[in-house]
Amino acid sequence: MAACEPSSDFREPVHSESNPPKLSELLDGGWKIYEEVESSNDPPGSSSVQLRVRRGLIMLQEAARMVEQLDLFSRNEDLEEVSTADLKYLLLPALLGALTMKQIGRDQRLQTVRTARDHFMDFLIRCKEYNITRFELPKRKASTGAEEVPQHGASAAKPGPSSADLVTMAAQRLAKIERYRQKKELEAQLLDVRRAVESGQADDEVSREFYLLNMRRWISVSLEELESIEQEEQILENMDVLKQGKQPAQPPRPPMKPFILTKNAVQAQVFGAGYPSLPTMTVDDWYDQHRKHGALPDQGIPSRVAVEEDSDAKEREEEEKEKKAENDDEESLTKARNWDDWKDTHRRGYGNRHNMG
Repeated sequence: MAACEPSSDFREPVHSESNPPKLSELLDGGWKIYEEVESSNDPPGSSSVQLRVRRGLIMLQEAARMVEQLDLFSRNEDLEEVSTADLKYLLLPALLGALTMKQIGRDQRLQTVRTARDHFMDFLIRCKEYNITRFELPKRKASTGAEEVPQHGASAAKPGPSSADLVTMAAQRLAKIERYRQKKELEAQLLDVRRAVESGQADDEVSREFYLLNMRRWISVSLEELESIEQEEQILENMDVLKQGKQPAQPPRPPMKPFILTKNAVQAQVFGAGYPSLPTMTVDDWYDQHRKHGALPDQGIPSRVAVEEDSDAKEREEEEKEKKAENDDEESLTKARNWDDWKDTHRRGYGNRHNMG
């Protein structure tokens, strides 16, 4: 990362209302803060690091505002028309994007990555307009929303990548490898040029080459950052959807068909689909059908049958007694009289001493 540093003898000046900072001081100061944060061993979320990140962002944002007011760049001019002194200010959006990504905060993380993406895209578009090097501007994908929330079950199944998708993925992989190789070459070239710039002996041509090499390197860095931002943005959007409870409605499941578990292939052939003994209804269907016809044990059918059988037996017994009385059966008459006499002299329950101790 040292290849991207501004002049090492830069010191952050003390400013006041009567002594406002110069544009070059703001850019160099924000650039230096980014390099210090990038090479620091302190945790990124520490208060000291985050304080310097906010300070660097303020300096670079003020520099970007001043560049816009001065109208240093125009879309109608070529790169050769931009002076060497102004060339370094083309790096402002890239540095803003890099420092923005250093901010830590879960609540505002989605807005942070979107702001950084806008800065990187602004830098790449400007580099494309000036034709600094050949590259393809990344196309931003549509926001995921609730439709991208992972689902479970058959509805979550997605078709595999097509041949066209595989070709695209292979091309993207080759592009990444090429960008990595170019970035390493640019960093090696920057090491040599930076020595001449820091020594103060560099002429206008060497200084111009130094800033152009930095811009080409930051093009590779911006493209890599945009790929990471796209992945992180999708994750953050899905997390927000899950927190809000906006789960997509699950389609109703089709009714399950009857099936038989088999232990081996022979049973599978016997009880396979199409065999006559394959059940035609589930247990629930069988229960509902019997419940409608009142044929379940808890619906009182067996009890009703037993009561009807007892009633028939009593009726037959009474009929036999009546027939015997009509026929003047001597034995039956004597037994009936004796029973009547006994009831006259004995109260109900007499002699019933069962279970009374």
